[in-house]
Amino acid sequence: MSRPIIFAIDDDQQVLRAITRDLRSHYGKEYKIMSTDSANEALDSLVEMKNSGDVIALFISDQRMPEMQGVDFLQKAVKVFPEAKRVLLTAYSDTDAAIKAINDVQLDYYLMKPWDPPEEKLYPVVSDLLDDWHAHYTPEFKGIKLTGYQFSPQSHVIKDYLGSNLIPYKWYDIERNDQAKTMLDINGLCNDQLPVLFFEDGTFLSKPTINDIAEKLGITTKLTNEIYDVVIIGAGPAGLAASVYGASEGLRTLLIERKAPGGQAGSSSRIENYLGFPAGLSGSDLTHRAISQARRLGAEFLSPHTVQDIQERDGYKYVILDNGEEVISRSVVITTGVDYRKLEVEGVDKFTGAGIYYGAAVTEASACKDKQVYVIGGGNSAGQAAMYLSKFAQKVHILIRREGLEATMSAYLIEQIGDTPNIEVMPYTEVIEARGHNSLDQLVLINVNTKETQVRDASALYIFIGARPYTDWVQMGIIKSKGNFIETGRDLAGYENFRRSWKLKRDPFLLETSCPGIFAAGDVRAGAMNRVASAVGEGSMAISFVHKYLADV
Repeated sequence: MSRPIIFAIDDDQQVLRAITRDLRSHYGKEYKIMSTDSANEALDSLVEMKNSGDVIALFISDQRMPEMQGVDFLQKAVKVFPEAKRVLLTAYSDTDAAIKAINDVQLDYYLMKPWDPPEEKLYPVVSDLLDDWHAHYTPEFKGIKLTGYQFSPQSHVIKDYLGSNLIPYKWYDIERNDQAKTMLDINGLCNDQLPVLFFEDGTFLSKPTINDIAEKLGITTKLTNEIYDVVIIGAGPAGLAASVYGASEGLRTLLIERKAPGGQAGSSSRIENYLGFPAGLSGSDLTHRAISQARRLGAEFLSPHTVQDIQERDGYKYVILDNGEEVISRSVVITTGVDYRKLEVEGVDKFTGAGIYYGAAVTEASACKDKQVYVIGGGNSAGQAAMYLSKFAQKVHILIRREGLEATMSAYLIEQIGDTPNIEVMPYTEVIEARGHNSLDQLVLINVNTKETQVRDASALYIFIGARPYTDWVQMGIIKSKGNFIETGRDLAGYENFRRSWKLKRDPFLLETSCPGIFAAGDVRAGAMNRVASAVGEGSMAISFVHKYLADV
């Protein structure tokens, strides 16, 4: 934690030097001593200090200053730092003003000038005030602060982005947190400008986009190579593995991600069947380890950027980004994974991000404390989410169309769910409507066998109803399956149009698409196993085929 601040203000330079010297000599090790001869300058700096998480323990202000009186300064200053102690420096003729200030600004003490010797007239007073301040002080969070409405889709997107990128932040609900209202007031902001992101340097962004945040935090990387050996599109487990192996084997490697690294696996609260981690690990932990490893080995990471197209010119692949920029590469590995399928039910679109979430949405779990929460889906992702949410919610209800979970969920998860008293599995049940005002309040459920309906109070709904590949952007005649997954290797031979586009004498490599030098790995590939370990294996395997392709070019 940074040191609390003692702030001294006096327009008389000689007095200011004296008070600063005495404070620094006695309190300089435990407190940061700041001083200025301008009350207006001091006020201007207070808002930035508050935004950045600095803490002022004590104001010491002269009463007679040309810009404003000390009492007037303290009245304005305590609106920004209401917990700070307040001391007025006065001459004998100003004692009446000082006594009046005790009531006007809850003045804690007034000091007569001069205060020599400080061991008798200054330090005992200041030390008592600082002891009292410490007794009631709660440490301020030093870092990024996000203020907004709990059930705001815009706030959810920002929380999800910060959480997925392992960027520490603190959430302030404008409807429940007085500090949030104070932050808006002192910065001259209103509720219509929410969400607002406050940074450690004292600046803020109102209604920021993900690109705005990335640029502010310096996450967006500038390209350092004119031509790359391999560009990997998508930073899920397959893409991360490909970037690690590509960089470690000396390839000029670029990894491009449209949101945040980790993909669906990155949002998982607990992966318990990953080799080498007997106690399991979170998706964010696995992602953080992988991205750090890739960067250490020399891979470049470009995010958030969406790839709009891949074109081929003169034997090179041109990767076209959303901002129109072109990245030139000798080969490409597509690892864009899958998106959750949308639940086409009345009210779901209205409350998406406001009580209804696709995937685990770990950042919203704390808002489910002591509430009724519903999870749709019978796969491992749904089971892992239910287990995590059970730590917060009063009750978690798992909705499935089948009789039970045995056909779709791993045995270890079924056992854990059965041993968790506040998780209920509701078989043969579907959601047919979501209701609420500003956020989700109720769900209308139906029994698929009896057609009986019921209305249940619900504070949150997490949806895991299968996935569709993120391949709509993929063109170039790359062959896809009926489900829009990318076909690779020997399976391409079953398509009539394959030979019209494939002109090489050799057959495609195992993970190669119908366009030579473009590979696919992980969940985006037709026939993939949809497991983290298999995605990691395919990502690393893709690099071995990249080497073979580059050797023949």
